[in-house]
Amino acid sequence: MPKREKHHADEPTVAAVSGEVETETAAPASGPGESAAPEEAIDPVALLTTVREEAARNWDLYLRARADLENGRKRAQREVEEANRYANDRLLKEMIPVLDNLERALTHAGSEGSEVQALVEGVTLTVNLFRKVLESFGVKPVVTVGALFDPNLHQAMGQVETSEHPPNTVVTEFQRGYFLNERLLRPALVMIAKGPAVE
Repeated sequence: MPKREKHHADEPTVAAVSGEVETETAAPASGPGESAAPEEAIDPVALLTTVREEAARNWDLYLRARADLENGRKRAQREVEEANRYANDRLLKEMIPVLDNLERALTHAGSEGSEVQALVEGVTLTVNLFRKVLESFGVKPVVTVGALFDPNLHQAMGQVETSEHPPNTVVTEFQRGYFLNERLLRPALVMIAKGPAVE
C-alpha cells in the first residue's frame, strides 16, 4: 500500500494563511457607531457681506470720532478767542467814567467864556485821545438820540411829552452807553418821548 505524506505540524495550511489575509483586509477603519463628520462649507458671498458690514460700522465710528474731535477743537478755539476779545472788560468799565468826567468838564467850560478856551482845547485833545484808545480796544458808543428805544441797549430814566419826536424814541442822553465789540459794556441812560396828552 502506498504511504501517505504527512504534513509537518509547523507548516501552515493554505486555508489558514488565506484566512489571516482576509482578516487583516477586513479590519474596520473606525470603531462601531463612529462616522466621519463632514466639513462645513463656507459661503464666500455671506463672508464678504459680513466683512463689508463690519468695515462700514468701523468707518462710521471713525467719522463720528473725527467729527467730535474737530468740533471740540473749534469750540476750544472760539472760547480762547472770546476770552481774548473780552479780557479787558473790567479795566474798560473803570476807564469809561474818567471819559465821562472829561466830557462833562468840556460841557461846563464851554459856557464860561474865552478865559478858559486854552483849558477847553487841552481837555478836548485829551478826550479825543481817550476815545481813540477805547476804540482800539473795541469800545464803541451806543447810538441813542433819535433812535428807537431798545431796552437791551438803553435804560430809560423817564418820559418826555413831545410832538417833535415819534413816541418811544430817545430824545435825551444823560450818560453814554458803550459796546465792547458786539457785547454791551454799559447801557445808555436816556429819556424817551411819548405823545402829548389829549385834552
